[in-house]
Amino acid sequence: MKKLRVILADDHALVRAGIRVLIDSLPDVEVVGEAGNGREALELIRKTSPDIAVLDIGMPELNGLGATDLVTREFPKVKVIILSMHQGHEFVMCALRAGAAGYLVKDAATAELGAAIHAVALGASYLSPAISKTFFANPLAGNRSPVRLEELTPRQRQVLRLVVEGRTMKEIAARLGISIKTAEAHRAQITERLGIRDVPGLVRYAMRMGLLRPEPPHDD
Repeated sequence: MKKLRVILADDHALVRAGIRVLIDSLPDVEVVGEAGNGREALELIRKTSPDIAVLDIGMPELNGLGATDLVTREFPKVKVIILSMHQGHEFVMCALRAGAAGYLVKDAATAELGAAIHAVALGASYLSPAISKTFFANPLAGNRSPVRLEELTPRQRQVLRLVVEGRTMKEIAARLGISIKTAEAHRAQITERLGIRDVPGLVRYAMRMGLLRPEPPHDD
């Protein structure tokens, strides 16, 4: 029987190793490549033509949402399963709108990974049970006309993207080569400009604005 071919991408080597062990335990699935960021994942897909891509939502270079958007447009036969620490409705909506076939939380039972892989391989969608219980009963709220993305500076857009990925201020500062205080200042400016104080609200805004792909670095 032909095995399902899977690539996996996560910027933490130990996490990738654990996921690979779980996938390798499935008799009809094989891992054909690993990547540390979204761009590497796209290159792996070009080289290996997998059936399924398992992508972490928060990665450097190209995050899981941006990678999913590109994969579903350039490689429509490849099914994408997003891995995330976030259970929020907005994160799931971002992933589904980008084209993901599955969304799996990282603290899910180990058996869920196999269930998700087999489900999307058959053309179905898969949401972790912890998400599916509340997902359809929690529609997006808010009718406020949003500030246009172009009204934020390039640096503010970079910081916003990393915030909605769940990155800490320390991680954002390191990623952008700025101080933590500068990163915090940018976030404060963003929340003041948008009138949005919480991360779920920022995620809703980013989703509505189509803020999926990273931008090149800009000077402050």
